[in-house]
Amino acid sequence: MSAEDLEKYETEMELKLYREYRDVVGLFKYVIETERRFYLTNDYELKVHSLQGEVFFEVTMADAWVWDMYRPARFVRQVRVLTFKDVNVEELAKSDLELPQDDAGFGGGH
Repeated sequence: MSAEDLEKYETEMELKLYREYRDVVGLFKYVIETERRFYLTNDYELKVHSLQGEVFFEVTMADAWVWDMYRPARFVRQVRVLTFKDVNVEELAKSDLELPQDDAGFGGGH
């Protein structure tokens, strides 16, 4: 597989993932972003822990959707994330859920 073929494949996978996101985002109330992943969920718990002066976060989510083009199934029943990095939690507003219906704005064409 050439570098060009690989790039085309990854672009197609990202577009497929974006379309899936567009289809499911309206089902969820929260966006949770960690250093490694982006999640959609309706239920989460965030705990802050301190261990020997180091602070880390524990996030648990139920019935979540994960932005990861390499996962065969993006809906997960239970997620537990431990991280020393920032965790961003946002409640989705109705205006956030109104996405364009075409893919014209998605990087790089078809």
